Amino acid sequence: MRKRNGFTLIELLVVISVIAILTTLLMANFVGIRQRGRDGQRKSNLYNMQSALELYRADVGAYPESGAFPGCGQQLANGDAIYMQEVPCDPTGDEVDYDYESLDGISYIIIACLENENDSDRDDADMYAQSNCDTPASFTLTNP
Repeated sequence: MRKRNGFTLIELLVVISVIAILTTLLMANFVGIRQRGRDGQRKSNLYNMQSALELYRADVGAYPESGAFPGCGQQLANGDAIYMQEVPCDPTGDEVDYDYESLDGISYIIIACLENENDSDRDDADMYAQSNCDTPASFTLTNP
């Protein structure tokens, strides 16, 4: 009898197939984790903007008008008072502004487009219809 030293071609193909399947499953999950992470950052940015807007209103007596709200990377200030050193940009690295709307200075809406359509904090269908999002979900904050 001969002693066998190694693997057959079939055994190698089975092992490579199993590794390929596991890699595919893990990569799909990894993409979802990154999307949820960016969505978490978007929501955190909106809460920070909300805090800055409340400080602004406490000092000025009204929220900034839509056209006066600074864009991504700019400073939210009034005179010498700085309420937000830098308005955050979208976490994808693109210089995308969050949607801010205030028509009367008494109320506002801030909207972020989410990548994960199954996010538990996503807007309902009526609120999403008002957003300018190309993605399947949005997250909205209004004045308290």
